Amino acid sequence: MKKIALFVDVQNIYYTCRQAYGRQFNYRELWHRLSRQGEIQIANAYAIHRGDERQLKFQNALKAIGFNVRLKPYIQRSDGSAKGDWDVGITIDVLDAASQVDTVVLLSGDGDFDLLLDRIRRVDGVNTQVYGVSSLTANSLIEVAGEFVPITEELLLT
Repeated sequence: MKKIALFVDVQNIYYTCRQAYGRQFNYRELWHRLSRQGEIQIANAYAIHRGDERQLKFQNALKAIGFNVRLKPYIQRSDGSAKGDWDVGITIDVLDAASQVDTVVLLSGDGDFDLLLDRIRRVDGVNTQVYGVSSLTANSLIEVAGEFVPITEELLLT
């Protein structure tokens, strides 16, 4: 059975789905789809912790599905901008997992991950899948992915 590692850039998926469709991503449907492809051995969802009740409910729902929810504190800078980027954490975790699985699935449209996916494909021989909103996913990420799966109606909550 194929071994799968799943990594979700929660903020990226939330904002791209909201911008493109005005709806939220259906993580349970994703889990069902991937479970039919193989055994999900690693499932990390990377999010920002603000401590608000809605976010806590969402994080608990992800945990109930089977995700390990990794949190970083939300940081508001004095100039009004915010920080809460998981790119380095996701990269390290993907590099650690790549030699242990057959397929790495990344949910993100962030082009910063193109070098990462290219590297694990070349060095570790791992298959890569990227799920993202087509119009909001970097072309470089789509091109380097072994398979790009566009987020469409079937992967959204009603």
